Amino acid sequence: MDVVISGSSGLIGTALTARLRSQGHRVVRLVRHEAGPDEVSWDPSAGGIDAAGLEGLDAAIHLSGAGIADHRWTDAYKAEILSSRTRTTTLLATTLAKLQRPPKTLLSGSAIGYYGNRGDEELTEAAGPGRGFLSEVCQQWEAATAPAAEAGIRTCLLRTGIVLTPDGGALAKQLPFFRFGLGGRFGGGHQWQSWITLDDHVRAMEHLLTAELSGPVNLTAPNPVTNAEFTATLAHVMHRPALLPIPKFGPGLLLGPELAQSLLYDSARVLPAALRASSFEWTAPTLDEALHGLLGGDH
Repeated sequence: MDVVISGSSGLIGTALTARLRSQGHRVVRLVRHEAGPDEVSWDPSAGGIDAAGLEGLDAAIHLSGAGIADHRWTDAYKAEILSSRTRTTTLLATTLAKLQRPPKTLLSGSAIGYYGNRGDEELTEAAGPGRGFLSEVCQQWEAATAPAAEAGIRTCLLRTGIVLTPDGGALAKQLPFFRFGLGGRFGGGHQWQSWITLDDHVRAMEHLLTAELSGPVNLTAPNPVTNAEFTATLAHVMHRPALLPIPKFGPGLLLGPELAQSLLYDSARVLPAALRASSFEWTAPTLDEALHGLLGGDH
């Protein structure tokens, strides 16, 4: 299968590119510099893309977007988070829709932030959107894929949970604190965290290239946990204590109150109903299995 990927140099994109190539697929990278072999150039800020280079490919996977937690949420950076998603998605979706030989499938990034802060409510793909900045971003991000779907391209919206890997993201930021016995739950720890290992995430995307699914797909493991459970499990796997809760003012000072609330204290108990119905099998369906597999002897 010939697959074009945007955001191929990011944490998920790098792992996905390696996975697909190892399985015998040809990966074409969408890049913002002069294109080399197996690359297609684009310039989303100028609305430019080499459409001819996309003709005849089997699928497109769109993962571009400014990092949610890369900077404090100033008004300017929030605008960049939104525009970096909607602008690129609109450009890619409209371009694919106009091709003479468009791909059959588009997998386009989104996030479980779509659901907002929902407490203990169990959230499948049938649940409606929540409130707040991240939900608004996800709603507009997903809506930008409409031109592709309307052109008959099977479109999956990848509502990604917390991706676990020691090489980056949320887990990598927590590990140093836990190694020194300084880890702890955030506040009361009652908020739900919906996670997936990086390996299962890229395996799920590969699965969706051929699965008969369209619309939103929750890319999470089938067993979400509360923050207190996550903290206790991580501490147990690392043979370290995690006794002291982390009060809100600390992360609030470091990240800013809105970002800290969205990342650490909002609750989303997300269930991957679509993946489960399509017979996808997780290699790490529980957090204990995931962390033991990821960290091994890293104590």
